[in-house]
Amino acid sequence: MQLHLVVNTFGSYLQRQYGEKIYKLTLHGGFSCPNRDGTIGVGGCTFCNVASIIDESIQVNSISDQLALQAHQMKKSKRFLAYFQAYTSTYAEVKTLKKMYEEALNSTDIVGLCVGTRPDCVPDEALDLLAEYHAKGYEVWLELGLQTAQDEILENINRGHNFNDYQRTVQKARLLGIKVCTHLIIGLPNETKQDNLITLDKVLSCGVDGLKLHPLHIVDGSFMAIAWRAGRQDVLSLANYVDIAGDMIRRTPSNILYHRISANARKPTLLAPDWCENHWTSMNAIDHNLRTFGAQGSAIGDCYEFK
Repeated sequence: MQLHLVVNTFGSYLQRQYGEKIYKLTLHGGFSCPNRDGTIGVGGCTFCNVASIIDESIQVNSISDQLALQAHQMKKSKRFLAYFQAYTSTYAEVKTLKKMYEEALNSTDIVGLCVGTRPDCVPDEALDLLAEYHAKGYEVWLELGLQTAQDEILENINRGHNFNDYQRTVQKARLLGIKVCTHLIIGLPNETKQDNLITLDKVLSCGVDGLKLHPLHIVDGSFMAIAWRAGRQDVLSLANYVDIAGDMIRRTPSNILYHRISANARKPTLLAPDWCENHWTSMNAIDHNLRTFGAQGSAIGDCYEFK
């Protein structure tokens, strides 16, 4: 598979920028979430169980120790991005954020930060801090979990924010020169393919630098798991996911970086769909779809051969 020939991938961008492979090292900063601690809600999003995407046991280690441990295990790269992934990684006082972010940036062979968070939890002070690192030449990405632009669906999945929150944060970040990567979920309850395409169009109209596509996972410990076990929650087939993701990628301008076009979760936490256990299954299928029906940007006449 040579996905970079049909998609403008984040990995290829980093290779071009730095002349070598750059890998993300995932971090757990011990952050919480306002949708869990009672600030705006309790229980979190209905699809959420963070244990499905990150090993929470690493939280006991310092930021520098987490990075050193993972870097030691990497054989194909000598430089890395520090990725604050778990929960809401801007949800703390700015002095706490500064301490954590700079501990990461001061670690050996770190070229920048990726900070995962919610659109409604990015105070101006946090954006100013990220802008400082960007001005110093670090690779800085603000990763916003939007999931969908449909406010009714956001409410149904107990997301706790709306699309306007996302628009405001993106506008502020981009005015400061901070690159934005937006996370979107395909397969949310009552969401159609047309809804997914509308979401993409709205995100693109706001201005965005990168995208991540995720299939909906049903994971143990989530509220959706209860509905799935009761037969009230369906999941997408691999074919349906590939069809929707392929069309979204074809509608995306070629300058937008795709940080991810699918995702996986680990069993026994993963309950459904089974094909999400191995992300190569969907990656290969999407690659085939794009080669057959057109590469990124082809649906809008903006396709070129990616390097």
